[in-house]
Amino acid sequence: MTALASPAVALPAARRSRAGVVALAAFAAVPAVLALWTALRAPRAHVLLDYWHVLAKITDDQGHLVLGQVLTYHLDQPFVIPSLLFYADAAWFGGDNRVLTVLTVALVAGIGACLYSMLPASLSPQRKAALAAGMSWLLFSSHLAEIWLQGTNGISWIPAVFFSVLAAAQAHRGRVWTAAVAALLASLSFGAGLPAFFLVAAIFLLRRENRTKTIATAAAGTIVMAGWLLTKPSGAQSLATTALDPDGRLSVAAAALGSLWTGDQAAIAVLAGALTTALLTACAIAATTDPRAAGWIGIAGYAAALAVLVALGRTSNLAPGGNIGLISRYAIVSALALTALLVLATLVRPQWPLTAVVIGVCAISLTTHALGGTKADLTRRGYAPLALAPIALRTESAGVLDQLHIQPQVIPAATALGAYPFNPRFTLGCHGPELGATINTDTATDLPAAHGGLTSTGSALITGWTDLHPDCVLVTDSANVVIGGGITGLPSPAPGIPDGNAWQATARPGAGPVTVYALQNNRLYRLHEAAPSSG
Repeated sequence: MTALASPAVALPAARRSRAGVVALAAFAAVPAVLALWTALRAPRAHVLLDYWHVLAKITDDQGHLVLGQVLTYHLDQPFVIPSLLFYADAAWFGGDNRVLTVLTVALVAGIGACLYSMLPASLSPQRKAALAAGMSWLLFSSHLAEIWLQGTNGISWIPAVFFSVLAAAQAHRGRVWTAAVAALLASLSFGAGLPAFFLVAAIFLLRRENRTKTIATAAAGTIVMAGWLLTKPSGAQSLATTALDPDGRLSVAAAALGSLWTGDQAAIAVLAGALTTALLTACAIAATTDPRAAGWIGIAGYAAALAVLVALGRTSNLAPGGNIGLISRYAIVSALALTALLVLATLVRPQWPLTAVVIGVCAISLTTHALGGTKADLTRRGYAPLALAPIALRTESAGVLDQLHIQPQVIPAATALGAYPFNPRFTLGCHGPELGATINTDTATDLPAAHGGLTSTGSALITGWTDLHPDCVLVTDSANVVIGGGITGLPSPAPGIPDGNAWQATARPGAGPVTVYALQNNRLYRLHEAAPSSG
């Protein structure tokens, strides 16, 4: 007779199993909490031109929504859902960027939930927990800092990806109508949602569903794609090359698929993308007959389609790092590809020990997240000078708005809606003087040239540096009335100016001669033209 395991032995094993699942769940929560923390601490102001461009396009001067304009293209792509979300943010939430960054985090969590729902029931709870942890670390990667910091980029991209993944999850269960509705919403969101119907059709084909389902969804995808191609404006998207450039486009596609493996090195991203593609292809071929893998092969194909769309529509010689595939928001492509690879590899190699799966997932999660620190830092440095946008909008500084590519025509609508910075929450950050206030300059100290000064006093943008690390910069007219302000702690714009010492300011046009002050701990320092610091 076979001896039965005693309860005394079985109970600790069960407890260890539950403890392992709980530990992996806690591990999975870490990147989500970090992303949410970043989103909550993001600036209140929208600083990216797309938000203001879309808001200007879809509203009249009284702030009313113009529905016909919502149906027009943005960057030559459908933009219905993001346009409505931008308007809702401006009209109902005071134009607060943080509303959209938090919504972006929620949508990414939704993507993770959809992917988790596709895991086969045959997997043990421990393997599911390990794969869920991997999904979380990849989807909430530090590489995606761009979408946690500015909701404009997050809401431009993530709704299309969310609805596409939702469509895949529904197709994975054979649910044609809910999959079709999700695919339609994806198609109305952005170019990233245009392949959604084909994604659903591919999953139905792999699942050997009723042929009518497959043909109908493929036909819907063809209609959507043909309609877009026939109605989109001619010409290239912003700064994108019009050359054939097959090598450059292949490089961009590969980099997008492998971008989680480097912060700023295009060659590493291309190699990682090529390896990811090869492994995904091998796993997909091995799992083609397994219905449990249908949705995951679809997700892998969707990631590849996104990479191709980025390569076709955004390849540019002017991209940072020389490869547009390294841009922060496109890391979602690599995250989806790597997530699909983890799951497919687990299905193809069920004999892998649980310990090996957990160690592998943790290693990949922590390594990719650590590598994203460089990209996150580059993103923050790139966004820092854009923080002048709310001051430029409030002062109607057309010259600075032009440099930021923000249309002054949005000001009447934004004012009518009470969108930041056109509401009482606007501040210069001085903890005291605001626009229109008169300040007492009798106690102001002339700042010695060795500690900072003005480096540019153009009619619109005023720049300089100081090692005081002031709370803010104020610009006054000849009557000591505050007519402008600035931002401090900027990255070095030139040799000789240490990082964090630069500042930029702007003021209401036509005010005549102006004076610039740095305010630190309620003390005013008058700035004069000076040479850059040698420190």
